[in-house]
Amino acid sequence: MALVKLQTEHFRNLQGAPVSFSPSINLLFGENGSGKTSILEAIGYLGLGRSFRVSRHQAVVSHGEQKLTVFGGLDRGHEQSRPWSGADPESSDKVRHRLGISRNITEKETRLKVDGEPVRNMSALARFLPVSVIDPGVFDIVAGGPGKRRQFLDWSVFHVEPSFASLWQQCQRVTSQRNQILRNGRLDESLMKVWDAQYVELSAGITRARTQAFQLFSDAFFRLVGEITAPWVEGLKLDFYPGWDQSQSLLEVLKGHREQELKMGHTLYGPNRADIRLKFQGRPVAETFSRGQQKTLVILMKIAQGMVLADLQKQVTFLLDDINAELDTGHRAMLAQKLDELKCQVFVTSIEPPKPEELWQQPLPDYRVFHVEHGKMTEE
Repeated sequence: MALVKLQTEHFRNLQGAPVSFSPSINLLFGENGSGKTSILEAIGYLGLGRSFRVSRHQAVVSHGEQKLTVFGGLDRGHEQSRPWSGADPESSDKVRHRLGISRNITEKETRLKVDGEPVRNMSALARFLPVSVIDPGVFDIVAGGPGKRRQFLDWSVFHVEPSFASLWQQCQRVTSQRNQILRNGRLDESLMKVWDAQYVELSAGITRARTQAFQLFSDAFFRLVGEITAPWVEGLKLDFYPGWDQSQSLLEVLKGHREQELKMGHTLYGPNRADIRLKFQGRPVAETFSRGQQKTLVILMKIAQGMVLADLQKQVTFLLDDINAELDTGHRAMLAQKLDELKCQVFVTSIEPPKPEELWQQPLPDYRVFHVEHGKMTEE
């Protein structure tokens, strides 16, 4: 699926007029503060259910308003047998699905719709529109803490294993209950046994799903790495750490570290501590790779994610925000070329007018160019 129509109401500084996109490449340019990133942010809302820039929904609603709404129209993207013609995306043979999300910050209420029908969970929207963000903050996947890499992995798991979202929500609730008991000061061992049993069972399902998705990702990653020439390729190793030492069962680990968890007041072992461990010659890449090498690694990891979904016949929508500030011309071209080969939908923002010939080889892919000014998009 690809997003071919977008309309917003009270979303940051966007004017809200409906706009049509290419299911392939969309290039957005304009001055800082013009609204380029806000457009990507609105697209992200449809596929992620949140902003990739800020954690508070209040920061996204237009000044003086209490509610934001984002509508999207999807077509079959690169699944279609005929090329995109630029026809009205509202035509019956073009739009396959309509997604909608609204948030009322006063009432703290969220409403979700797919094809006009209310749905309960954000996962119902996200499955139609897999959105992957590449912005300056994404390079923390390597340099940041385990949470960044866990979030990176779980994006793949969600789209590979349909049951994962429900399992993870259940596990978070059980973890919360365990943490409450651990913080009480006096341990009710019989009650803890009940929550431990549920936690271990859910952890097993989550770990199986993560292991499967990680293997698919790792296979794609090293297939991709085999196509490039870099001195660090041979010594690079990626491992999935499930959140505890698997020489013991998770139940044994929890029992053996009960006093430690009581002292800390929260759960210390299990899927909430999972990580992708990235090492070069036995040492963490965050300590051994230069900033430029870390950026290259993250780009390859993101492309590999797209490869996994492409193998599952799913089209990813990539949001590339201000990558000119982080990547040189060679790396930008490598990223753009690989995403085009994967038949992804791509949105790229820049301050300067784009130069497609610097990103793609001839013949150029189908693309559309938009100038953004004061929250309004004008096609060039």
